[in-house]
Amino acid sequence: LLILFPQQSGLYEYKIFGGLADCPPKLCADVYMDLDFRKQWDQYVKELYEKTYDGEKVIYWEVKYPFPLSNRDYVYIRECREMDVDGRKIWVVLAQSVSVPQCPEKPGIIRVKSYKQSLAIESDGKTGSKVYMYYFDNPGGMIPSWLVNWAAKSGVPTFMKDMQKACHNYSKST
Repeated sequence: LLILFPQQSGLYEYKIFGGLADCPPKLCADVYMDLDFRKQWDQYVKELYEKTYDGEKVIYWEVKYPFPLSNRDYVYIRECREMDVDGRKIWVVLAQSVSVPQCPEKPGIIRVKSYKQSLAIESDGKTGSKVYMYYFDNPGGMIPSWLVNWAAKSGVPTFMKDMQKACHNYSKST
């Protein structure tokens, strides 16, 4: 289930509630945090890597956008914590864009300067996980409404399916 909240800025924030059957929460978190593996299963990744600048781990991520739109890239930090909430184990991932002089903008790619994501994963009480995600970014430029609609109707559900498949393949590959 995806809920779109249009902001006064004309931008959207996304709230996603979903389930991943037969993917335990720790596995989901591991798959989500594994950048190299992400390149294998996420078809929208153009470039993705982590580097350390001034002692801080920073992620660079370039996302493929459909023609004729320019690709977008992100520079961000993130953290994953395993939390205990009244005996419930919840994996929380927080990510936020940062500005790093060593990662200047590239010609032809639009830098997403304002990006924020929170992800919480817990057991569904069986062999799978419940997933909650809050996501906001300012993609810059003019994003046509057809792309926003596509993301809501197809992009996010497809991502969840791909993630589920990735979880099943991950246990084989590690």
